[in-house]
Amino acid sequence: MTTRASGQLTKRERIIYRTATGIVCAVMVFSIINFIFNDHFPFPNGPEGAFVHLGLPHYFKIELTIAKILGVLTLLIPSVPFKLKELAYFGFAITLISASIAHFARGDASLSVLFVIDPLVFLGILMVSYFYFERSHATAAVENHER
Repeated sequence: MTTRASGQLTKRERIIYRTATGIVCAVMVFSIINFIFNDHFPFPNGPEGAFVHLGLPHYFKIELTIAKILGVLTLLIPSVPFKLKELAYFGFAITLISASIAHFARGDASLSVLFVIDPLVFLGILMVSYFYFERSHATAAVENHER
């Protein structure tokens, strides 16, 4: 059994945190790339782009792409302040919940239930990342308070 060092996660906890954060960031980067280069994903044979299919305006695609780029950078750059990282986690959570709702409302579950389930799976992974992010900062805050 590993023990917690002063203000740090255990090795196992760090691995879980970094893996979960890496998966979330990879999913966001994948969606950024598809927003920019392949607007028809995941409907390659459809006559409309994914955002049009979901009933979303074109400008929202631009806003969401920029927000996702900033969110990924925020989570991956260590020197970004705690509150900004929390904002990125919150933004990604809203994005994933909204994606699931949008696909459900559009009836995409009749094509594949994965359109609705996938964002919720990644929301769970995001929650794991946030749990360990919060835990690492809570431990550090306790250590700083005791000094």
